[in-house]
Amino acid sequence: MSAVSRCSWCGDVPEYVRYHDEEWGVPSHDDRHLFEMLILEGAQAGLSWITILRKREAYREAFDGFDAERIARYTPARIERLMRNERIVRNRAKLEAAVKNARATLAVRDELGSLAAYLWSFVDGAPVRNRPRTMADVPPRSEASDRMSRALKKRGFGFVGSTICYAFMQATGMVDDHVATCFRAAGGPAAGSAQKSMK
Repeated sequence: MSAVSRCSWCGDVPEYVRYHDEEWGVPSHDDRHLFEMLILEGAQAGLSWITILRKREAYREAFDGFDAERIARYTPARIERLMRNERIVRNRAKLEAAVKNARATLAVRDELGSLAAYLWSFVDGAPVRNRPRTMADVPPRSEASDRMSRALKKRGFGFVGSTICYAFMQATGMVDDHVATCFRAAGGPAAGSAQKSMK
């Protein structure tokens, strides 16, 4: 791993390296993948991202493969079952927000056709490619993430503060913050699209 220059945040932790190389900063226009990342970024609030990465498969199982239509129908009884699932983060507010977000996602789809079209509108449909010198130069939020956060909250989404939205934008390739010395910044290959590599 040391022979390849990467963004410093991933270190040599295998899960982080794979996520960095294959997904982080790769543009995704897949509604299910975008919804998944919105839920996972919200679940990460107050925790380390490696914690969520290691629970990702458990989340997929617990949340019906991040099928928004199914999650939108979750009842309080289903939330109670999730609260007993030791393989995911058992935070009631975050679990309830996932259901709210599923319902809000369906409303966006009904109104605008797709979640992807709506979310990508905050970057005018094209990735914002930054080339910071170091990770210290990467901001925790941006004007676009501020706008996204306000708009999502108005639509009933939860756990979508600006910092969470910025991390979501990085994760789904709306923002590419690979540092200038990273092999990915130089056009290094990702192992397919984000939605393909993570299925």
